[in-house]
Amino acid sequence: MSVKVTTLDNLAIAVVEPKGKIIGGEETDDLKAKITDLLAQGNRKLVIDLSNVSYINSTGIGALVHVYTSYTNAGGKVKLCGMGKSVQNIFVITKLTSVFDTEESKDDAIKSFQAGS
Repeated sequence: MSVKVTTLDNLAIAVVEPKGKIIGGEETDDLKAKITDLLAQGNRKLVIDLSNVSYINSTGIGALVHVYTSYTNAGGKVKLCGMGKSVQNIFVITKLTSVFDTEESKDDAIKSFQAGS
């Protein structure tokens, strides 16, 4: 799994785009480390674009919940977007769709942050 990180408006909004499978191990640790670093740099609006994620397991879900909790505790917000059918099914089954804010696309997630929600 590779992770692409971009920031907009001087770190006001960060976009993280993991690619591949989020199933634990070094790659998932790398994802968490990059996001923790963004939080430490002052980012409080995070978009996680899952459009290139083919599979996520319970360890991956745990990593995303950890990120969500860290941002929420720091007064930030996390939005997920671009979920494929199989990834979306996992979020529905685990009832995490009621926890995470989700948007259809990366652009929609960015626009919703810029609109103030």
